[in-house]
Amino acid sequence: MTPDQIEKAVAAAMPQGVEELRRLAAIPSVAFPGHPEEPVYAAAAMTADLLRSVGLPHVQQIPVEGSFPAVYGEAPAPPGAPTVLLYAHYDVQPAGDPAAWRTPPFEPTLIDGQLYGRGTADDKSGVISHVLALRAFQGRFPVGVKVIVEGQEEYAGERLEAFVDRNPDLLRADAIVVADTGNPRVGDPSVTTSLRGMAAFTMEVRTLRESVHSGQFGGAAPDALAALMRMVTSLHDDNGDVRVPGLPRGTFLGQGPSEEEFRRTAGVVDGVSLVGSGSLADRLWASYAITVTGLDVPTVSGAINAVQPVARARVTVRIPPAGDPKTTVNAVVEFLRQVAPWGAQVSFGDFTVGSGFQADSGGKARSALNRAMERAFGRPPRDVGAGGSIPLVNTLLRQYPAAEILLFGAEDEEAAVHAPNERVDLEELRRVATAEALFLHELGAPSALGV
Repeated sequence: MTPDQIEKAVAAAMPQGVEELRRLAAIPSVAFPGHPEEPVYAAAAMTADLLRSVGLPHVQQIPVEGSFPAVYGEAPAPPGAPTVLLYAHYDVQPAGDPAAWRTPPFEPTLIDGQLYGRGTADDKSGVISHVLALRAFQGRFPVGVKVIVEGQEEYAGERLEAFVDRNPDLLRADAIVVADTGNPRVGDPSVTTSLRGMAAFTMEVRTLRESVHSGQFGGAAPDALAALMRMVTSLHDDNGDVRVPGLPRGTFLGQGPSEEEFRRTAGVVDGVSLVGSGSLADRLWASYAITVTGLDVPTVSGAINAVQPVARARVTVRIPPAGDPKTTVNAVVEFLRQVAPWGAQVSFGDFTVGSGFQADSGGKARSALNRAMERAFGRPPRDVGAGGSIPLVNTLLRQYPAAEILLFGAEDEEAAVHAPNERVDLEELRRVATAEALFLHELGAPSALGV
């Protein structure tokens, strides 16, 4: 196929791809504990069907210990051609408060060229970008193809890491495309060269055997919720920088967003200051960040006049690429133990860790991707960092040190991933799928693109 034919094939397949994304995103495949498991298995089944539909001769669901199945597809390489591994995940974050959504989170809704719904961007757009790119070749792939789509990245991606460590030959490839990032803005082609790692845990604070009347006992009885609040607020200084010893601020050697851009995309309310020190690139891509992502406390609507005996918090730590997740979480836990007031009983559990990633300067595959993205977007890509984590990436780097790992995708900073009103721009999806297809073509037949 020629590059022109590839571009036309992806464009022609877009209506089908959008409908497939709509169907896939309508499945509430939340792989967190306490959520129904049946939709997660349904998303795995649909993902397998999608991979079969593009002409991969070998597709299967692979059990992952302690997790949901990974979907694997494979096509052998033509003689002398390299093999490329394509990664995405079919599970999604919980929707959160339905009232915060302008459209139902699991009823994908098309508005002005953008598809709204949980998972439309993160990361079911990654699944569909792979499908669109592969479909362009009608089963005659210019390179060897391996596809792995996991089912619990958002909650416990380290379980697939263990699977890869036990089955290293299954995913061995010359280049690896991770379609779980995106561009700073729609139409601004970028390759993510830096990822922060992640650690998360649940903290429980207990001060009383049971609730007691706030009028009769308040003022002397230790309030577990007040203790928890004191502990979590101690994690940052007045400027918003992390106070935990051993977690210093870092430096990112590259350009990040302007404060105006960041305030707009983050939705910072007028008059509210940003937090932390250093450039935005430093804070977002090269430094530690600690966020309380959930609380188990009485709701306002269900409040009673009682001193709370127990309170729980979910704490997430983002870790610079060179940082060690286990050392980091140990430092945070020890700090919280030390600042617990009034001798409160504190326990920690439900730990999750994932390593960060720092790409090399690039080689043959990155050069091919640069040419492909320049043709698809009209300009060459630039390097950016990402504050999010993809637990599998560092494992792939360790297992396959000779492989080039390339991170790009159809998400953008206004896609509201992990937040209400998540959406994907469909024109961006087309450009990303086109770039991926052109990349596979270029890698199988170097210098075929006229850019």
